[in-house]
Order: sequence, then structure tokens, then C-alpha cells
Amino acid sequence: MTMKISIERLGPRRMATLAVATLALFNAGCMVGPDYHRPQVRVPATYSELPGWTQAEPNASAPKGNWWTAFNDPLIDELEPLVVVSNQTVRADYANYQEALAEVRAAHASLFPTIGATGSATRERAGSGSVSSAGTLVNSAAARVVNSGSLEGNVSWAPDLWGQVRRTVEENAATAQSSEATLANATLSEQVALATAIIELRTTDANIDLLEKTVDAYQHYLDVVTEQDRAGTIAPSDVITARSQLNTAKSDLIALGVARAQYAHAIAVLVGKNPEELEVAHSAAMPALPSVPVGVPSTLLERRPDIAAAERKMAAQNAAIGVAVSAYYPEISLSGAAGFTQSPLSGLLKIANYVWSLGGSASETLFDGGLRSADVDAAKAAYDATVANYRGTVLGAFQNVEDDLSGLRILAEQADVLDAAVRDADRGAEIAFNEYQAGTVDYTTVATAQATQLSTRQTALNVQESRLLHAASLFGDLGGGWSTDELHDPRHPAAPAAAAAGSVQGGATSAGSGEEKVQ
Repeated sequence: MTMKISIERLGPRRMATLAVATLALFNAGCMVGPDYHRPQVRVPATYSELPGWTQAEPNASAPKGNWWTAFNDPLIDELEPLVVVSNQTVRADYANYQEALAEVRAAHASLFPTIGATGSATRERAGSGSVSSAGTLVNSAAARVVNSGSLEGNVSWAPDLWGQVRRTVEENAATAQSSEATLANATLSEQVALATAIIELRTTDANIDLLEKTVDAYQHYLDVVTEQDRAGTIAPSDVITARSQLNTAKSDLIALGVARAQYAHAIAVLVGKNPEELEVAHSAAMPALPSVPVGVPSTLLERRPDIAAAERKMAAQNAAIGVAVSAYYPEISLSGAAGFTQSPLSGLLKIANYVWSLGGSASETLFDGGLRSADVDAAKAAYDATVANYRGTVLGAFQNVEDDLSGLRILAEQADVLDAAVRDADRGAEIAFNEYQAGTVDYTTVATAQATQLSTRQTALNVQESRLLHAASLFGDLGGGWSTDELHDPRHPAAPAAAAAGSVQGGATSAGSGEEKVQ
């Protein structure tokens, strides 16, 4: 079936209306390739570590953007907001997201005609004079200078009859959303890393306090043993044992300075500062152990940015199949030009000098040795890979949450046992020293009791640290209050600006000059 449209008798206004209608008609054409549907994944009804948990907590109690405030630590509260604007990993992902938004705009531009204008002007000398045998110009009055010129507008357009451009826009838009989710995931990961580093630094400070008290106690024991040695009431080996015990504790205390410096340096880098710019003051207070509302497993699919990124990659690759399929269909392009040309130049814009042209072309590949078929098969295989990656990401997310919940549950039981163990170790060390002073036991018994006391207290502190680290990890594994509702659609003009405003605002860093000291 062939359709012809006669344009010779149409005026300029009707021709413009016809052009707009034709543009809308072509861009509303079919789109080849499969439409995207999110693949189903098996989601458990409950977490195995939460028996009887069947309903999510109300949204008001779910962790929001500032999830770190649950630790009630002033250093965490002060530094966490800097991650989004100063962390270099976040800034790199932000730049990648901006690049993806630009790719969407570039693809979207192909839906519209390309309009251009050209103009030219020429000045030349033309004459009909002749030259004599002596080489002189004869009849030079006939020579003249001519000015000529042209002004022309041109339009070219390849209508998206088969949806190749729209599938490309769809692919790039999904890729941009994946980049946006990757940015959110990088931000959350770096925020969790900062909370982890601060918890480890606080634990190191608590260990330092514990060893300082231990050194003071061991110094007192050594003084007592030294006085008894001068009185000749004990064996000289007791002094050596007490002194060795004291020096070992001092050595352990000094060694903690290395770990503390490394944690402080890591904290500075995570907030975009040079290590020498940030000095973290010693604190004896440990962060509070937060209570984390978990909800049902199905909410994890909406709250994990890495899951959203994997899902958007599926959508992008599904659209890529349509782009590959569109290569089977002919490529059609239209062109037109209109303008004025005149020689001489005077009177160029008169209607008598008006010229125009319309044209069209179509091309179709008849044989390519199976290239297009291979491209389609490759796109489908790549889509299958993204489906497997998405389902693997979901499974990994459930594993992460279950690991955190089991860790919190088991460590809570261990902490209860260790509380009793610490009390017994303290009492045992006190009794052993009293018995030594009474002369009923040797100093080896005292040293053993004191070593048990220190080891038990350090174990209890390490368990407290592990519980805090599992809580921080759980916040991250639950998405930190993020939601897929925060993803913008870059196909809408306002989306890129809104997305950029919600991400790295202004790109400003918070690293100042000089040294900053924080609590």
C-alpha cells in the first residue's frame, strides 16, 4: 500500500501543521523488541532470625536518611553529613551519574529533526574584454564586478518508525537510574564505613582506658611486691614476674596507638580531608547500641540501592534487545531545504529568488552474514546475565540481613555471659592478691588471676564492638532508609536538575585549611 501526499498547493502554515502532525505520527510508531517486566524472585515471608515476625514496622519508625543518629555519638553525628559532599568515591559516582544523564539527553535528541542554516556570498570580476597581440586589454569597459549570494535553511530527519531511538532512550534512562542507585549505594556504603571506623576508634579508646587502669594496678602490685622483697619475705622471682607483667601491659598500651592513628586517618579520608587536617579527641564513651526496626523481607527489594541498581540494569539491557532487533528494519530519512539565491546579490530575499527541495531515502540490509541475528542473541544473553545478577544480588541481600540479625542475637547472649565472667574475674583477681599478701599463695596465682581479668574485660569490650558493628552493617544492609521512590526519571526535563540537587549539592568539599579537632 502506497500513500502519497501532495504539497504543491499547501500554504506555509498548512505545511508547518502537516510537518508537526507527521512528526508526531512517526514518533508514535511501533517499538520492536520485548517490553520490560521485572522478573519474579522468591522472597521469604519472614526472616529466620526473627521468629513470628510477619509485619513491617510502621514507616515512621523505620530508619530514615540520618540513620546514624541512633548510635547517639557526637562524632558520628558531626562527620556523617560530610560524606555526601566530600567523599571522593561518592563524587566519582556522582560524576558517572551526570554522564549517564547527558547520555539520555543525547539519545532523546535523535527523536527530533536537525535544522540548519547556510549562507554564502561571492564577489567576482567578470568581463568580456579581449587582449591584443601586444598583451594589452582591449575594450576594458565591458569588464564588471558581480556580487552573488544565497541563504538557505535545511531540515533532515530520520523518523523513529521502529522505535530504535525510543528503545535507546529507554536503555539510557534505565542506565541513568542504575547510576543514580549506584550513587546512593556508594554513599550508604561510605557512611557505614565511616560509622564502622568511628566505632573501632571508640573501642580502641576504651581499650586504652582499660590498659591504663591495668598499668596503674600492675604498678601498685609491683610496689607491694618490691617492699616485700626488701623485707625478705618473698622469693626474688615474684618481683621479676610482677615487673614483666607491668612492662607487657605498657607495651600493649603503646601498640594501641598505631591502630588508633590508622582509624583516625581512615576517618579523615572518608570525609574528604587529609589525615593531618583532622584530629579526633580521645573519648571514654562508647556509642549506644541502637534498636533497628527490620520489617518484612519484601521491603528489602525497595530499600536496597544495590538491588535497585541491578534491577535497572535489567531494564536497560531489555531495551538493548529492542535496539538490536530494530536493525532488521529499513532506515528511512527525510530532508528538505528552502531559501533564496540571487546573482547579483541585490534583491536576494525577493519571492522570485525563492527555491526549495524535498527528498527522502530508505535503505535496507539484504544480507549481512548473520550479523544482526548474532547481535540480537548477544543482547538476549546479556539480559539473561543481568537477570542472574539481579537475583544473586537479592539473595546476597537476604544473606547480609540474616548474618547481621544472627550476629546481634548470638552476641547479645555472649554479652550476658561475659558480664558475669567479668564480675567473677574482678573478684578472683582481688581474692588472689589478698591471699598472696596473707602468704597463702605464690605470685603466680596472682599473675594468672590478673591476666584472666584483663583478658575477660578485653573480650567483653570486643563483643560490645562487634554488636555495634553488626548494628551499623544492618542499617546498611536494610538500605539505610533509602527507597526506590527516590529514583528520578531522566526522560522528564525536570528530573536531572532535581536529581542533581538531591545528590552532591554544589560539589563543595568541607576540607578546610589547618587542623580541625573534633570530639
